[in-house]
Amino acid sequence: MITDPTAILVYLLSLIAGIYWLNSVPWAGRLFKYTPPIIWIYFLPMFSTTLGIIPDASPLYTWVKLYLLPPALILLLLSVDLPALLKLGPKAIGTMLFGTLGIVVGGVVTIGLLGKWLPPDAWQGMGALSGSWIGGSANMVAVGTSLGTRDDLFGIMIIVDTVIGYGWMGVVIFLSAFQHRIDRWNRVDNSGIFELNARMETQNNQQRRPLTFLDLVFMVAVGFLAGYLALKIGNWLPEVGNILTGFGWTIIIVSILGIILSFTRLSNLEEAGASHMGNLFLYLLLATIGAKADLTAITAVPLFLVAGIIWIFVHAVILFLGGRLIKAPMFLIATGSQANIGGVVSAPIVAAVYQKSLAPVGLLLGVLGNVIGVYFGLLTAWLMSLVAGLYF
Repeated sequence: MITDPTAILVYLLSLIAGIYWLNSVPWAGRLFKYTPPIIWIYFLPMFSTTLGIIPDASPLYTWVKLYLLPPALILLLLSVDLPALLKLGPKAIGTMLFGTLGIVVGGVVTIGLLGKWLPPDAWQGMGALSGSWIGGSANMVAVGTSLGTRDDLFGIMIIVDTVIGYGWMGVVIFLSAFQHRIDRWNRVDNSGIFELNARMETQNNQQRRPLTFLDLVFMVAVGFLAGYLALKIGNWLPEVGNILTGFGWTIIIVSILGIILSFTRLSNLEEAGASHMGNLFLYLLLATIGAKADLTAITAVPLFLVAGIIWIFVHAVILFLGGRLIKAPMFLIATGSQANIGGVVSAPIVAAVYQKSLAPVGLLLGVLGNVIGVYFGLLTAWLMSLVAGLYF
């Protein structure tokens, strides 16, 4: 097994390079027709962990999340067209909230169906999980602590979150190949999304120039300096009612800094491909997320995993029905779902998979999920406790 963090980094970067090299080879085109490169970047590290090639826990994974995600978001936000993004506001937020409703209802339905066979305090663990599935893992810790979830049950929920949550992310990424068909079936006018994506892509490609050493130095300096400052300031700021942790503050600060910088001359770095470097950081993060999802964990907690599957299914049904009701394109459905299930870490990745230039939409929705996650997580836990009380 490869255990050295540097060796793991080399292995994951080699996988990413190999996948995109294959994507550029004509004879491999059929392989990537329905399974885009991004899904291979996610699943190959997962299989590598399952086969024992790399571990499911490494200091590298934490380092990438802490020190590469903020620079990635800064570099992606440099080219953001904020006025254009704001036009998506009501429909984007509506889709996101339908996803949140799906988590609340799904938790209650699941405990109602399986509560008889689950431990009496299962609602506490599932309540903590609902926090993770409405905004990300930081909310899971906050809700779990508030509910007094026992440590071993919390550990089980982490396994469910990893296997089912990341598995759902894989499904969402896979569905990106069929977004046009789904939008036609939903009778959705997605021209606005495509126009916005094309406009931002055109804006990103306008006056595209060769990358110079000065460009590269500025990209690295701006991304890492702004990201590091945001991380330090976020850790310095106090937690707000267990809602915002230090890293939660970091993401909010990063989003603000990125938007501010998009109005400065630093936005010209996109002309040299700043978003490409940002995407590389995101892809490496995605690879580390996949590496943490060891498939052998499935056998450890079968009944809770069944509960997770039912829960995600209810979330998906309500989200798709809500999306159909408000005529939301598959891009917003997928991004809204991941803004709930994965939060700020993976929502921009999914958004970029569907519409290459719209990663900032995922970031903004992920921030919203991070803010409301504790409140709705506690609401979900309370409702599940009422249902669980019918059995015990």
